[in-house]
Amino acid sequence: MSPAQNPVAPLALRPDLERIASWIAPASRVLDLGCGDGALLAYLRDHRQVRGAGVEIDDERVIACVRRGVEVIQQNLEEGLAMFDDKQFETVVLSQTLQSVHRTEHILREMARVSRFGIVSFPNFGYWPHGWSILRGRMPVTGQMPYQWYNTPNIHLCTLKDFEDLARDVGVRILERATFNDEHEVRFLPSWRSTLAVYRFEA
Repeated sequence: MSPAQNPVAPLALRPDLERIASWIAPASRVLDLGCGDGALLAYLRDHRQVRGAGVEIDDERVIACVRRGVEVIQQNLEEGLAMFDDKQFETVVLSQTLQSVHRTEHILREMARVSRFGIVSFPNFGYWPHGWSILRGRMPVTGQMPYQWYNTPNIHLCTLKDFEDLARDVGVRILERATFNDEHEVRFLPSWRSTLAVYRFEA
Protein backbone atom coordinates (compact mmCIF):
# COMPACT_ATOMS: atom_id res chain seq x y z
CA MET A 1 0.00 0.00 0.00
CA SER A 2 1.43 3.39 -0.96
CA PRO A 3 1.92 6.21 1.59
CA ALA A 4 -0.95 8.11 -0.02
CA GLN A 5 -3.25 5.15 0.68
CA ASN A 6 -1.99 4.74 4.24
CA PRO A 7 -1.86 8.25 5.69
CA VAL A 8 -0.52 8.95 9.16
CA ALA A 9 -3.33 9.83 11.55
CA PRO A 10 -3.18 13.48 12.65
CA LEU A 11 -1.95 14.03 16.18
CA ALA A 12 -3.43 16.46 18.68
CA LEU A 13 -1.15 19.48 18.84
CA ARG A 14 0.71 20.40 22.00
CA PRO A 15 -0.46 23.66 23.61
CA ASP A 16 2.62 25.54 22.39
CA LEU A 17 2.02 24.36 18.82
CA GLU A 18 -1.63 25.36 19.10
CA ARG A 19 -0.49 28.86 20.05
CA ILE A 20 1.94 28.94 17.14
CA ALA A 21 -0.85 27.87 14.77
CA SER A 22 -3.10 30.65 16.10
CA TRP A 23 -0.46 33.23 15.20
CA ILE A 24 -0.29 32.14 11.55
CA ALA A 25 -2.60 33.81 9.04
CA PRO A 26 -4.91 31.51 7.07
CA ALA A 27 -3.91 30.81 3.45
CA SER A 28 -0.40 32.17 4.05
CA ARG A 29 2.95 30.64 3.10
CA VAL A 30 4.88 29.06 6.00
CA LEU A 31 8.33 27.51 6.41
CA ASP A 32 8.87 25.22 9.41
CA LEU A 33 12.55 24.75 10.30
CA GLY A 34 13.25 21.47 12.09
CA CYS A 35 9.70 20.44 11.28
CA GLY A 36 9.93 17.00 12.91
CA ASP A 37 7.20 14.64 11.73
CA GLY A 38 5.27 17.43 10.01
CA ALA A 39 2.39 17.52 12.52
CA LEU A 40 2.26 21.34 12.68
CA LEU A 41 2.40 21.79 8.91
CA ALA A 42 -0.26 19.13 8.37
CA TYR A 43 -2.50 20.86 10.92
CA LEU A 44 -1.98 24.26 9.29
CA ARG A 45 -2.75 22.79 5.88
CA ASP A 46 -5.92 21.05 7.03
CA HIS A 47 -7.31 23.72 9.38
CA ARG A 48 -5.94 27.05 8.14
CA GLN A 49 -5.39 26.36 4.43
CA VAL A 50 -1.73 27.25 4.81
CA ARG A 51 0.77 26.45 2.07
CA GLY A 52 3.73 25.12 3.97
CA ALA A 53 7.13 23.52 3.60
CA GLY A 54 9.47 22.04 6.16
CA VAL A 55 13.20 21.55 6.63
CA GLU A 56 14.30 18.44 8.53
CA ILE A 57 17.49 16.38 8.72
CA ASP A 58 16.32 13.16 10.43
CA ASP A 59 15.48 10.34 7.98
CA GLU A 60 12.55 8.89 9.92
CA ARG A 61 10.97 12.28 10.47
CA VAL A 62 11.32 13.13 6.80
CA ILE A 63 9.51 9.89 5.95
CA ALA A 64 6.75 10.79 8.44
CA CYS A 65 6.36 14.17 6.72
CA VAL A 66 6.03 12.50 3.32
CA ARG A 67 3.38 10.13 4.68
CA ARG A 68 1.42 13.14 5.90
CA GLY A 69 1.67 14.74 2.48
CA VAL A 70 3.85 17.54 3.85
CA GLU A 71 6.40 19.14 1.53
CA VAL A 72 9.80 18.67 3.17
CA ILE A 73 13.43 19.37 2.29
CA GLN A 74 16.09 17.22 3.96
CA GLN A 75 18.87 19.55 5.02
CA ASN A 76 20.92 20.59 8.04
CA LEU A 77 19.85 24.01 9.32
CA GLU A 78 23.48 24.88 9.99
CA GLU A 79 23.89 25.19 6.22
CA GLY A 80 21.53 28.15 6.29
CA LEU A 81 18.52 29.18 4.24
CA ALA A 82 20.33 30.31 1.09
CA MET A 83 17.97 28.22 -1.07
CA PHE A 84 15.08 30.53 -0.15
CA ASP A 85 14.44 33.99 -1.58
CA ASP A 86 13.97 37.18 0.40
CA LYS A 87 10.45 37.39 1.88
CA GLN A 88 9.45 34.12 0.20
CA PHE A 89 7.29 33.25 3.22
CA GLU A 90 4.83 35.06 5.42
CA THR A 91 6.03 33.21 8.55
CA VAL A 92 9.02 31.04 9.46
CA VAL A 93 8.75 28.75 12.50
CA LEU A 94 11.66 27.42 14.56
CA SER A 95 10.10 25.29 17.30
CA GLN A 96 12.30 23.99 20.14
CA THR A 97 15.36 24.01 17.90
CA LEU A 98 17.05 27.38 18.53
CA GLN A 99 18.98 26.04 21.53
CA SER A 100 20.57 23.28 19.44
CA VAL A 101 21.94 25.33 16.51
CA HIS A 102 25.49 26.64 16.54
CA ARG A 103 24.95 29.90 14.63
CA THR A 104 22.07 31.35 16.64
CA GLU A 105 22.30 34.94 15.42
CA HIS A 106 22.69 33.81 11.82
CA ILE A 107 19.57 31.63 11.84
CA LEU A 108 17.48 34.46 13.32
CA ARG A 109 18.74 36.90 10.69
CA GLU A 110 18.02 34.37 7.96
CA MET A 111 14.50 33.87 9.31
CA ALA A 112 14.00 37.62 9.14
CA ARG A 113 15.34 37.69 5.59
CA VAL A 114 13.09 35.01 4.11
CA SER A 115 9.87 35.98 5.95
CA ARG A 116 7.84 38.83 7.30
CA PHE A 117 7.24 37.17 10.66
CA GLY A 118 9.19 34.64 12.71
CA ILE A 119 8.09 32.35 15.52
CA VAL A 120 10.64 30.80 17.89
CA SER A 121 10.22 28.52 20.90
CA PHE A 122 12.88 27.26 23.29
CA PRO A 123 13.32 25.82 26.81
CA ASN A 124 13.50 28.52 29.48
CA PHE A 125 16.73 28.06 31.42
CA GLY A 126 15.45 30.61 33.95
CA TYR A 127 12.90 28.10 35.30
CA TRP A 128 13.49 28.21 39.07
CA PRO A 129 14.25 24.48 39.64
CA HIS A 130 17.16 24.84 37.22
CA GLY A 131 18.80 27.36 39.53
CA TRP A 132 18.15 25.14 42.54
CA SER A 133 19.76 22.20 40.76
CA ILE A 134 22.87 24.26 39.99
CA LEU A 135 23.06 25.41 43.63
CA ARG A 136 23.14 21.70 44.56
CA GLY A 137 26.07 21.21 42.20
CA ARG A 138 24.19 19.50 39.36
CA MET A 139 23.20 20.50 35.85
CA PRO A 140 19.39 20.54 35.64
CA VAL A 141 17.51 17.61 34.14
CA THR A 142 13.78 18.29 33.65
CA GLY A 143 10.93 17.27 31.38
CA GLN A 144 11.71 20.12 28.97
CA MET A 145 15.46 19.42 29.15
CA PRO A 146 15.65 15.67 29.81
CA TYR A 147 19.29 15.13 28.83
CA GLN A 148 22.42 14.69 30.91
CA TRP A 149 25.15 17.30 30.52
CA TYR A 150 27.30 14.95 28.40
CA ASN A 151 24.68 13.93 25.82
CA THR A 152 22.47 16.99 25.48
CA PRO A 153 21.83 18.50 22.03
CA ASN A 154 21.12 21.82 23.79
CA ILE A 155 24.24 23.91 23.34
CA HIS A 156 22.85 27.46 23.74
CA LEU A 157 20.59 27.64 26.77
CA CYS A 158 18.96 30.97 27.56
CA THR A 159 16.35 32.75 29.66
CA LEU A 160 13.46 34.88 28.42
CA LYS A 161 15.47 38.06 29.01
CA ASP A 162 18.47 36.61 27.16
CA PHE A 163 16.35 35.97 24.06
CA GLU A 164 14.71 39.38 24.21
CA ASP A 165 18.15 40.99 24.33
CA LEU A 166 19.27 38.88 21.36
CA ALA A 167 16.18 39.83 19.35
CA ARG A 168 16.98 43.50 19.92
CA ASP A 169 20.61 43.00 18.92
CA VAL A 170 19.65 41.10 15.76
CA GLY A 171 17.13 43.81 14.83
CA VAL A 172 13.79 42.00 15.05
CA ARG A 173 10.79 43.37 16.94
CA ILE A 174 8.97 41.06 19.35
CA LEU A 175 5.20 41.20 18.83
CA GLU A 176 3.86 38.49 21.16
CA ARG A 177 5.05 36.06 23.82
CA ALA A 178 3.50 32.98 25.41
CA THR A 179 5.03 30.82 28.12
CA PHE A 180 4.12 27.30 29.22
CA ASN A 181 4.79 24.77 31.95
CA ASP A 182 3.88 21.32 30.63
CA GLU A 183 0.29 21.62 29.34
CA HIS A 184 -0.49 24.90 31.12
CA GLU A 185 0.10 28.47 30.01
CA VAL A 186 1.99 30.58 32.56
CA ARG A 187 1.08 34.25 32.99
CA PHE A 188 2.34 35.00 36.52
CA LEU A 189 6.12 35.27 36.94
CA PRO A 190 6.81 33.53 33.61
CA SER A 191 10.57 34.07 33.79
CA TRP A 192 10.71 31.82 36.87
CA ARG A 193 7.70 29.54 36.45
CA SER A 194 7.69 28.59 32.75
CA THR A 195 9.63 25.76 31.17
CA LEU A 196 9.01 26.80 27.54
CA ALA A 197 8.80 30.20 25.84
CA VAL A 198 7.25 31.01 22.46
CA TYR A 199 7.88 34.34 20.72
CA ARG A 200 6.47 35.91 17.57
CA PHE A 201 8.57 38.65 16.00
CA GLU A 202 8.52 40.92 12.99
CA ALA A 203 11.47 41.20 10.66
